[in-house]
Amino acid sequence: MTTEQKTQGIKITDKALEHIRQAMKKEGIAPDVGGLRLGVQGGGCSGLTYKILFDTQPRERDRIFEYGDVRVFIDPKSFVYLNGMTVEWEETLMRRGFVFQNPNAKKSCGCGTSFS
Repeated sequence: MTTEQKTQGIKITDKALEHIRQAMKKEGIAPDVGGLRLGVQGGGCSGLTYKILFDTQPRERDRIFEYGDVRVFIDPKSFVYLNGMTVEWEETLMRRGFVFQNPNAKKSCGCGTSFS
């Protein structure tokens, strides 16, 4: 496992971090051992989709990013696609949820959850 500071790899806005903290508390995920897992998987209309879930602990080869009391786990294969990404929280009349600004995405679908 490699632990990195938030200045490297992935940026998460303060608003997104607050929603992550609230969800972790609701799910009973202890911040000292668990965290948010970000990844990619095949699927969606553009070829890859973002995967976001909570995990009780990091895996052996994960990169770990720390944002105060929030830890984010990313597996090495997903990191290739997610490096440089910004995770934001958006609340509008049309959408409420996480938004991914990914400089590695060559194209994205309209829903914002799939890319290539």
